[in-house]
Amino acid sequence: MPSAPHPAVYSIPINRGFADALAAGLLARARGDRLALARAVVLLPNNRAQRAITDAFVRRADGGLLLPRLVSIGDPDLDDRIGPLFDPADGDAIPAAIDPLARQLILTRLIAEARAIDPVEPVEAVRLAADLARTIDQMIVEDIAPERLADAVPAELSGHWQASLELLHTVLRRWPEELANRNRIDLADRRNRLLRQTEQRWRDQPPQGLIVAAGITVAAPAVANLLRRIARLPQGHVVLAGLDRMMPDPEWDALGGGEGPRPLETHPQYVLKQLLDRIGVARPEVRLWRAGRDGASPDRARAISNAMAPAAFTDKWQALPARARRLSGVRAIELPNPAAEAQAIAIALRESVEQPGRTAALVTPDRALAGRVAAHLQRWGIEADDSAGRSLSRTPPGTLLAAIADAAVEGFAPVALLALLKHPLVQAERDRLAWLDGVRLLDRALRGPRPAPGLSAITQFLLQGEARTARDRDAALIWWRTILPLLEPLEQAFAATSARLADLVGAVAAAADAFAGDAAWSRPAGRAASDLVSRLQASADEGPRRIDPGAFPAFFQVLADAVAVRPPQGGHPRIFIWGLIEARLQQTDLVILGGLNEGVWPSLPAPDPWLAPAIRAALGLPGLERRIGLEAQQFAAGLGGPEVLLTRARRDARAPAVASRFWLRLVAMTGGIAPHRMLERWASQLDRPGDFLPAGRPAPRPPVADRPTRLAVTKLDRLKADPFAFYADAMLRLRAWDGVDADPSAAWRGSAVHAIFEAWIRDDDCDPARLRARAERLLAETATHPVLRALWTPRLLEAVDWVAQEVDDGLTAGRRPILAERKGVIEAAGIRLEGTVDRIDRLSDGTLAVVDWKTGKPPSKRAVAEGYSMQLGLLGLIAERGGFEHLSGKPSLFEYWSLASKDGKLGYRTSPVGLNSKGEGIDPADFTTLAARVLAGAVDEYLKGDAPFVAKLHPEYAPYGDYDQLMRLDEWYGRAAGEEGR
Repeated sequence: MPSAPHPAVYSIPINRGFADALAAGLLARARGDRLALARAVVLLPNNRAQRAITDAFVRRADGGLLLPRLVSIGDPDLDDRIGPLFDPADGDAIPAAIDPLARQLILTRLIAEARAIDPVEPVEAVRLAADLARTIDQMIVEDIAPERLADAVPAELSGHWQASLELLHTVLRRWPEELANRNRIDLADRRNRLLRQTEQRWRDQPPQGLIVAAGITVAAPAVANLLRRIARLPQGHVVLAGLDRMMPDPEWDALGGGEGPRPLETHPQYVLKQLLDRIGVARPEVRLWRAGRDGASPDRARAISNAMAPAAFTDKWQALPARARRLSGVRAIELPNPAAEAQAIAIALRESVEQPGRTAALVTPDRALAGRVAAHLQRWGIEADDSAGRSLSRTPPGTLLAAIADAAVEGFAPVALLALLKHPLVQAERDRLAWLDGVRLLDRALRGPRPAPGLSAITQFLLQGEARTARDRDAALIWWRTILPLLEPLEQAFAATSARLADLVGAVAAAADAFAGDAAWSRPAGRAASDLVSRLQASADEGPRRIDPGAFPAFFQVLADAVAVRPPQGGHPRIFIWGLIEARLQQTDLVILGGLNEGVWPSLPAPDPWLAPAIRAALGLPGLERRIGLEAQQFAAGLGGPEVLLTRARRDARAPAVASRFWLRLVAMTGGIAPHRMLERWASQLDRPGDFLPAGRPAPRPPVADRPTRLAVTKLDRLKADPFAFYADAMLRLRAWDGVDADPSAAWRGSAVHAIFEAWIRDDDCDPARLRARAERLLAETATHPVLRALWTPRLLEAVDWVAQEVDDGLTAGRRPILAERKGVIEAAGIRLEGTVDRIDRLSDGTLAVVDWKTGKPPSKRAVAEGYSMQLGLLGLIAERGGFEHLSGKPSLFEYWSLASKDGKLGYRTSPVGLNSKGEGIDPADFTTLAARVLAGAVDEYLKGDAPFVAKLHPEYAPYGDYDQLMRLDEWYGRAAGEEGR
């Protein structure tokens, strides 16, 4: 049968929706013959395009429709398999393609073995393997034999690239052997063979039915040869997406692609020009696909073409008439940050829902922005599926597997352990509430510095729980022992210094079964996780022979990041969120192009760690910048919608953001894109109430009968300076908890120091030689961060040496410590006064010295003179009145022993009382009387009287902020008294 006289190549302009125009054209060519359409074959670039074209036909399926056969040519970048049309059962036998995951693991092992002299971490090896797999695919797709590498290396190449190239040669020499041993070939190689086989078959026996290649932009030789054949078949058609037929010839020629200057791979038309060159069709031969309705006006299509002109031709913008620069129907909005951008986009999509039949789509490569928009839409009950999906590592099953691995690797440190136990999938199908009750008990018991690593260490930690958690300790311990059997197999699997990858994967999967059951493997994300785990177990022996368990979480993360989980259809029928691949062939009434910042759209080209740019150019491989050209093509296609909204944020989470080069081009050509001011106002005001009533300064006034009748000596300052905090602590019984897995805080260090000195005085009889040993033992038993340990250890040891010397000198002078950490109680001012004294010494004259340890700066004499910091005086009052058992005497000395630095030395003594040369100050003999008087005044006012517990009454003496949020401090602090409560 003779071939068609002229190549049948068409283009659908960007101002028409590609999928709908293609479907309309094919239906018109069928002329109502349903079987004619059913016999047609439509070749598409990838599996995602099949869904778009199917939806377009369904929208025109009034009365039923037999769809044409939709076949994907496969996309190696997406791990797409080639469609069954190209792989008939009676065709030449071509070996099966190797599984992509197995290939990555084999390459990981080859890289590790090639780097045996200079070992590479497993996570780095698996990343390098993924990059190498892409490089191999690119060379196969472009028909470049690995042997050409030797002739493509410039002599001046740096040592780094020479080393990478040597490693690449080593791996590529072994790779064909690995494939041959398994009777497998690369996926891209198999795709090339099948496409060439199909092209040869259609050349010898042209198919009888309609053959249409639609939306394909890949210019690889095997694909181009097939399209060349289709364009010349009797019923063959090649339909391109968005070819710029209005672009002036000098600009078109400047794109390059053949012999001559370096091609402009960043231009949106470059790939189409390269494809036309390879299929042997000149641009004037490309005809317009006359079907479908226009989205934007032809004027806008012309303006888009002008805006995307090569840089050398942008001077023409100055001479263009207004009509050729006008972007009617395109508006833009700049928001202060990504959160505000997501809010504005969600409002625009919500507005479209209110208009019957109107469709709208967000197109963005920024998956974080897409997720935020989807979350905002849920407030109105709108479920918008993100068709680009999200990586498995960010889904609940993926995070569960990661949490299991992290907990095992970190020795079940509290943060990692609790993250696992609190995971939303854990016990989701069983008694979740009872489970969470147990987790909360464990959470409370594990507060503070972390225990030693390992399950047995946690058990021991719970057995030795502090008094603060004693009430829940037994319950937490009982619950902990019930879940130990679930964790012990995991600990055993990760205990070795190296292990088989299959064993680690199996242990993590078994733990997921034990903790979450079917919830870990259900729904699309769970099925994707199950598939990854199954494939990883099946191919584990192909990869590194052994792996350090500590590297497994990062190793698994790399593999999970590469798995995209896409939601099933079922979201809102008129609201869509598309990635760039999904959006290229579709169009809606409103198209929102979001995330238009440099580095996001276009994204930064990923560096190739294997081939230097000069080598890629010498081999004829696409440059790293070609991705920018493809994203520019997708941006131009998005601009062709009937109504378009462009959005960007002025800054990201870290710093000010730079507008996308595409955005700047449009602004430069038009002089400014029409702003959507109304949308910006809506976005800024949606969550801002028209009026709000800030809280006033709290001042609760409980009945006198309900007020406390007991007071600790350490709480008097809080009662006077911040009565509300005293109320929250003593009456509401609210306590601040330590953080989980926290580094030792100042309060914890103070308690630890107190414990050292108590045991030293009680058990060691103040032997100076034993104090340092006790401090060293404390440091060895405390699981602190190495940096903190390095900073704290020398300071503490120097300070305790000073204490030992001071006590030894005191013993020589007749001063002897007689008790430490003793609790005392007396009746004073009509209440029960209680306190624990750090230390009391007996002086040579028989009187007492009251000592308080400080790890920081002690209170000043001024604070004492103003009626605060009375702790030493009150403890002296208790001692004076016989409140400490088996102790009698009158205090005559009150001292702070501080371990802080002063005058270049660690450790000093100071007293809050004493008279100066002028007789000014507080006489130590009167200190207990003064303390009793201050106590009586506060008790009469707040505990026996009905004075309100005012928040932050004297903030200069209320430095702690445990209850600032409860008192809503930020709403009233600093406002005039008359404004509070308004």
